[in-house]
Amino acid sequence: MLRRLAVFLVLLSSAAFTLHAQTLSTHWEELTGPDFIQAIHQSQGVCVLPFGILEKHGPHLPIGTDLIDVRYAVFNAVKQEYAVVFPQYYFGQIFEAQHQPGTVAYSLNMQLSLLQETVKEMARNGCKKILIVNGHGGNESLLPLFAQSQLASPRDYVVYVLGLPSHVQPGSPPHKSDPAGDEHAGETETSLMLIARPDLVHMDRADQESGADQDRLKDLPDNVYTGIWWYAKFPNHYAGVGSAATKELGEFDQKSWSAQIANAIKAIKADNESLKLQNQFYEESQHPLDTPQ
Repeated sequence: MLRRLAVFLVLLSSAAFTLHAQTLSTHWEELTGPDFIQAIHQSQGVCVLPFGILEKHGPHLPIGTDLIDVRYAVFNAVKQEYAVVFPQYYFGQIFEAQHQPGTVAYSLNMQLSLLQETVKEMARNGCKKILIVNGHGGNESLLPLFAQSQLASPRDYVVYVLGLPSHVQPGSPPHKSDPAGDEHAGETETSLMLIARPDLVHMDRADQESGADQDRLKDLPDNVYTGIWWYAKFPNHYAGVGSAATKELGEFDQKSWSAQIANAIKAIKADNESLKLQNQFYEESQHPLDTPQ
């Protein structure tokens, strides 16, 4: 009788632990100290940093669109594959929108230094695999540069970057506007927000400004780059046709994006090579003349 009672208590304790693990918040800031320890173990050291921005999104979407959308996608992803999600982060590259109200553009040194300090602190707290999920086009050059800079000195953690998803995929609902011009606050981004925060979308304002490409640098060769290119094309900080958005497209794209993030988290949990190779690289980089040629 006592033996059966002991077995019952063990099973009950195990069930209670499993239930607690399942109910752990994925929000870094919501966890208690003891629960944070458990959350890091449950996530296998994988933490996600959704990276947004503060910038104008046409006349109809909120300034925090990229931040809101990427966090919405990430939180749906970690329901599928558990990981701890860092608080709101918007300290990225957005110099091209400084002429528009609400834009917050930090200096490049600040962007890189703050991001380095942030991942360092995440790693110190047990996040040895840090996935930065980008939600803003202006970060697509910044984040690979940052990831590459991690090779400058030894680290006991790995930084992974997941770039912007492709929203034109097999099975996607048909687009009403030209996908080639559907970039910023256009049909796709507006559709995403119709799912993430429909209360912040002002569809009646979507056609109050033009999202057409003004192509004011058309005489420059295609392989010549200048930082003013975006302003030259889209001075209204609007690229596309927001009024073409649909909830159907938004729901499809949000589910697809979350699935891509969840798959990335799963793969990163299973990755045992990146840190090993980093350590090998760091060791060899101290003795380049000994590297076999």
